Amino acid sequence: MTEPQAQPGSRSRLAGLFVPVGTLLVLVMMIGLIYAVAGKTLGYDFEAYRGAAQRLVSGERLYDPSVSVAGGFAIYLYPPPFAVAMVPLLALPDDLARVLWFLAMALCLPAGAALLPVDRRIRWLIVLLGALNWPFLYSVKLGQVGPLLFLILAAAWRWRDRAGPLGVAIALGTLIKIQPGLLIPWAAVTRRFPAAVAAVLVTVAVAAVATVATGWGAWLDYVALLGRVSSAVTTLHNCSPGAVLYQAGAPEALASLVQMASTVLAAGAVLLAWRFARPEASLAVTVVASQLLTPLLWDHYAVLLLLPTAWLLERGRTWAVVFPLAGWISLFDSGSSWLPSASVPLVFFGCLAALLWEAALERRRARIPGAASTPASAT
Repeated sequence: MTEPQAQPGSRSRLAGLFVPVGTLLVLVMMIGLIYAVAGKTLGYDFEAYRGAAQRLVSGERLYDPSVSVAGGFAIYLYPPPFAVAMVPLLALPDDLARVLWFLAMALCLPAGAALLPVDRRIRWLIVLLGALNWPFLYSVKLGQVGPLLFLILAAAWRWRDRAGPLGVAIALGTLIKIQPGLLIPWAAVTRRFPAAVAAVLVTVAVAAVATVATGWGAWLDYVALLGRVSSAVTTLHNCSPGAVLYQAGAPEALASLVQMASTVLAAGAVLLAWRFARPEASLAVTVVASQLLTPLLWDHYAVLLLLPTAWLLERGRTWAVVFPLAGWISLFDSGSSWLPSASVPLVFFGCLAALLWEAALERRRARIPGAASTPASAT
């Protein structure tokens, strides 16, 4: 008797399982590898969040007035409400809290990818690229909030046309780290006025509640701290264009001039996208430029490049995978060469240029009768 042949539908379902299962296995393997080699660096940034929460509970000053340089151990550089949000973790043992935060940051990648309004195959590709992306893996190891921002910004992209969810997503991102606040004017200029208003109201309301616990002085200390640690050129391990040039031996004055030019260029790209690009394209440009508009650009910030990569992949630009994969270059920074650090701003500006170019092509196609339209976002 001959063996029954597998039905075509069964083979199709099995083939359909190969990509998600294989992708998740790669993610688990890479996260496990990072956990195994992390050692004492596991949760490096998480200790800053937890330490701030502990000082808050103990009635101590939330921000250390003696801090003048970013990058040191357990230095808290985030808005006061985020420290309040970390207080519940103090109920857990230190090691358990650190591991749970590590796992939560790792899960932000598949959760954020699931929210991306792109084709299902591209969502899985983003998970795979994230699993092979050094900035993401490094962020997870440190317990840095980059993966969490990826999740929040993916939600903002998915619900870009729903005022409430979009406003809440922008507010949450702003309360964790101020850069996503740039999406408030983006919402306004793209005529998403209810979302912009919701973002402002939620941000103000949460900040007001947090101030009850932190006091007004915490906000004054926060502003003063940002002023002290925001030297774009001389901060060690900073990858902003001016800092890279300074590391290469350029005079500080010249490096500062280049940094100013970089800021103007990023701001110009945002204004250009807001004026001429479609909302999805201008959203992606805003996310990328928000990192370039700040004086400190760490290599792990590049985890957010997964978002514009998804947008470009949806439009058939397969070469866009180079943006997340290029994150490995900075890993070869030995402290004596500025070239690996230079890859970070180059990748950011390269991604920004690609987004503007694709946005211009979209605008041109829209003007041609009968031209193929842009791929519709998945729901």
